[in-house]
Amino acid sequence: MNHEAIRALYPNVVTIDDTTGAKDNNGNNVEIDMDLVNAWVDPNAYKYKRQRAYSLLNQFEMQFDDKQNGTTTWQDAITAIKLANPKP
Repeated sequence: MNHEAIRALYPNVVTIDDTTGAKDNNGNNVEIDMDLVNAWVDPNAYKYKRQRAYSLLNQFEMQFDDKQNGTTTWQDAITAIKLANPKP
């Protein structure tokens, strides 16, 4: 189960268990539309992808080299990451 999608789509859900399902604050089962859950797209997914693509060590090296060489390698790399992982 995609717990994050369920919590986003069903704000009344307080607990989620992969075997017993989702429950509200009274312990009642909440019926979940799995098609809706599976279709949900995390609006913050681009952030996680960008974070994995950014390497601070590489960025520092690129910035140092750019300063020494008058190049824009660092800026070009960041722009490429943002273009590959756009905000929704």
